Amino acid sequence: MPRDKAEMLARALKAVADPTRLQMLSMLLAAPDGEACVCDLTAPLAQQQPTISYHLKVLADAGLVTKQKRGTWIWYSVHPDHEALLNLLVLERA
Repeated sequence: MPRDKAEMLARALKAVADPTRLQMLSMLLAAPDGEACVCDLTAPLAQQQPTISYHLKVLADAGLVTKQKRGTWIWYSVHPDHEALLNLLVLERA
């Protein structure tokens, strides 16, 4: 495996090695439109907005989620290239 690919995979594995981030991925995969904003995740995860934003940033930096700004909110969704793999990892959805 080339070094750059190994580093990318290691970042992704580190990102999903957190229970909160696994819950977030599960929620994104199960979302009706396949996307959610921070405001949709704070109550179900019982976390404050800065904590949710931090975890989403980790997932985005690992390339597992994409984000799109709409007005003052940023909407997150699972990156299409990783959806099948994440569906395998997150067997039980929210």
